[in-house]
Amino acid sequence: MKIAFVGKGGSGKTTLSSLFVRHLAATGAHVVAVDADINQHLGPALGLDEAEAAALPAMGDRLSLIKEHLRGSNPRIACADTMIKTTPPGEGSRLLRVREDNPVYDACARPVELDGDTVRLMVTGPFTDADLGVSCYHSKTGAVELFLNHLVDGPDEYVVVDMTAGSDSFASGMFTRFDITFLVAEPTRKGVSVYRQYKEYAADYGVALKVVGNKVQGRDDLDFLRAEIGDDLLVTVGHSNWVRALERGRPPRFELLEDINRRALHRLRTAADATYALRDWERYTRQMVHFHLKNAGSWGNERTGADLAAQVDPSFVLGESVTTLV
Repeated sequence: MKIAFVGKGGSGKTTLSSLFVRHLAATGAHVVAVDADINQHLGPALGLDEAEAAALPAMGDRLSLIKEHLRGSNPRIACADTMIKTTPPGEGSRLLRVREDNPVYDACARPVELDGDTVRLMVTGPFTDADLGVSCYHSKTGAVELFLNHLVDGPDEYVVVDMTAGSDSFASGMFTRFDITFLVAEPTRKGVSVYRQYKEYAADYGVALKVVGNKVQGRDDLDFLRAEIGDDLLVTVGHSNWVRALERGRPPRFELLEDINRRALHRLRTAADATYALRDWERYTRQMVHFHLKNAGSWGNERTGADLAAQVDPSFVLGESVTTLV
């Protein structure tokens, strides 16, 4: 399953995505965690100290390597330099699997141990002073989009992406790359407004969206969220002493997380797993092509000097039965 966590800044999006990663890992699932937020906090939320988090290799800095590997022997892509963030795979492309070793993981992923369980962590890398005035953050998240476009994931495999705050992810097609999106919303007007904006944008693309109410302190908060969000409200989360200890750098073992919050994480997984049977790889591929053609016409052709529409393989459909090029 490919799962996104979104929400406004300060909503608790990163904390909840890290708890969900820990929950999955504790059950023995195979997990790749990706920090695609402009503020890189997923590593520390998974227990890394500042030095360890700063040493994580940035996907955005290894974009050329990622493109060259994914291009494979695809005859429609003359060279890796003509690949953009939305370039779809085709016959001859190298696809990625959750449970394999490959040059992309070697360069960009690092194992993180969580109470004896291990997940792969990948990060886009922070937006630095060197980027100001010469690039936008989407040049970094483009590496994540290419990764998702070429990823084939199956049962008991999870890719959890901590997305950039607010509705900024709609600047590309990456919001359509997930089986389900969990929007973390506080019981405030601002928290609900992000939900409404996201739901409006996502409505035309069949995006499965569920809301996690965070920082819910009582009945009034719950009633507010239910009135504003309705059936999209999946579960609510309140104060956690376990999370407070984590934020102080002294996390207890994950098995000591409060029962009420453990049950909330179980509901998230149940909702995610339920979308597996609804997968439509043809629609997934069609949306990929849609956004690629859109980007090609608006800026990609001019920037690369190539006709990027020619990269589309009309007979190719991504799916679990597709053979991965070694």
